[in-house]
Amino acid sequence: MPHGRLGFTFASLMPLGPQLAVDTARQAADLGYRSFWTAETTGPEAFSVLAAAGAAAPGLDLGTGVLALQLRTPMVAAMGAATLQALHPEADIVLGIGISSPVVTSRWHGVPYGEHPLGHVREYVALVRACLGGEKVDFDGDHYRVRGFRLGMRLGPKRPKIVIGALGPAMLRLAGEIADGVLLNYLPASHVAWSVEQVRAGGDAEIYAYVHAGAGDRDQGLDKARRDLFSYAVVDAYAASFRRAGFGDEVDEVRARHAAGDREGALAAVSDRMCDAIDVLGGPDAVQGAVRSYVDAGVDVPVLMPLPWGGDRTGVLRTTMEAAASA
Repeated sequence: MPHGRLGFTFASLMPLGPQLAVDTARQAADLGYRSFWTAETTGPEAFSVLAAAGAAAPGLDLGTGVLALQLRTPMVAAMGAATLQALHPEADIVLGIGISSPVVTSRWHGVPYGEHPLGHVREYVALVRACLGGEKVDFDGDHYRVRGFRLGMRLGPKRPKIVIGALGPAMLRLAGEIADGVLLNYLPASHVAWSVEQVRAGGDAEIYAYVHAGAGDRDQGLDKARRDLFSYAVVDAYAASFRRAGFGDEVDEVRARHAAGDREGALAAVSDRMCDAIDVLGGPDAVQGAVRSYVDAGVDVPVLMPLPWGGDRTGVLRTTMEAAASA
């Protein structure tokens, strides 16, 4: 049997299309996973994917991990989460939100990234929570001004949870203070304890974490791991997180090469050590060990992010899911 609260995220598989989300949700349920998650950037829309997954695999909890909060008003996010809760009244619905990155918000979606992320997140969570309460909402903040909003559906006693995707110390503390949970992502298991310490300085939010792992040939998959980590190392917030986790030399080299227009040099600067710590590739035992390492480090809810690299993609995915479920 898998870890009692093991989840599965479709986030790394989004380019393969929403039908695969339905198929993997069924497979996850059969293997004993407890929750099904997805993210959102430019591909499948999150709430519709989760609604379809929940219909195909009743009994799974459903979570967004995460939505870029700049792309939806708090009221629209509350409506989406409430709709999922109404469709699946017995499930835990997790509304995972985060501040995202300038590339996703400003470049791809044409929406301002914003200059005050902590205040923005604080107001967003307060508004979502108020909207889910069902009463008339009036709000006058620095980022949102709302008059007379009332959620147009009745929810039962179970309400969606609010989880914040967080990396830095201030956002982790804020998540501990105001959210039901915090979602950790793109960090090695060795950095979990530090992150939990920051969360606990704010409060007692649950600790969720994406566990990046694939039961494929490591040597075949390393190039994709380098590309994956490179794409995050050039984002300031992730670069700072990688540095705190002990990969400062790699980050500095990646960013220097990237700034000079040397993409291949930037990719090469992502070390094997960094790949092995964050994007774990190997046999089924490596996947099992990755899940255990995050739980042992203090994660309450590990969520497998499968890496379908290093061989037949379908076969790697299936073996990865089975391996994690037996951890």
